[in-house]
Amino acid sequence: MKQVLIVGAGHHFPQGPFTFLHSMQGQERVHAKGLFFRPVDYSALAAATTGASMIPILDLEDNEKEMIAVHKALFSRQCEQYHIPYSLHDNEREWDKNLLQKESRFADLILISGELFYAETDNKQPNQYLREALRSAECPVLIVPENFAAVQRLFMAYDGSRDSLYALKQFCYLFPDLTDLPTEILYINEGTSDSIPDLDSLKQFTRAKFDCMSISRLHFNASDYLTTWISEKKDALLVSGSFGRSPVSYIGNRSFSESIIHEHQLPIFIAHR
Repeated sequence: MKQVLIVGAGHHFPQGPFTFLHSMQGQERVHAKGLFFRPVDYSALAAATTGASMIPILDLEDNEKEMIAVHKALFSRQCEQYHIPYSLHDNEREWDKNLLQKESRFADLILISGELFYAETDNKQPNQYLREALRSAECPVLIVPENFAAVQRLFMAYDGSRDSLYALKQFCYLFPDLTDLPTEILYINEGTSDSIPDLDSLKQFTRAKFDCMSISRLHFNASDYLTTWISEKKDALLVSGSFGRSPVSYIGNRSFSESIIHEHQLPIFIAHR
């Protein structure tokens, strides 16, 4: 039985991740844990409004706690409807990356909405909070669009690094039932060389894992063009390691992972050591 942590943060319930959870439950036994965070840090807001009336702030805080209660009730109701064993974290406070880190330590997988995670603070995903979640997680994270549809094909991003192989392995361990889908290993090379690092070893390993597998070389700047290329692929899931960097680029130019999350095009599985 896999331990799956669904994380919601802000004003909206993450229906996309729950839909994916339901699809997992059709293939294997899962236990779901709901962890929900309040939208606003009211202690900081109160400190910034010294001398102002605390009544409106306290009313807002009560409303946000009620919202978390509604999300927890919806999570419980859907788990019961689909006969998914579940539990709920008792958290009612604002964002705490240390809490997410601790809970992820005892989970096999995190499911997060790529659109709704603290969208009220910044809907240009991945926003600051989603980046912190990805950075803090101690288990793989699946970023799920709200319009999630059943996965029909897989793309595995590969750059020859140990991080890209780590992500590929983690996906296979977590989703063995999906390895019979058509799978394409994407080696992205911004230069002109056709050489793929450790190609023979890569073929031997992936052919033992996937029933229908191919390897493609893509000669373009991944951060600029991968989202355009992959937007033509329907009902796909992308597996990403770090491409030699953090799983999502936090400084400098937007990484290909960030671009795909921003476009809400397809689920993206991110695993880093």
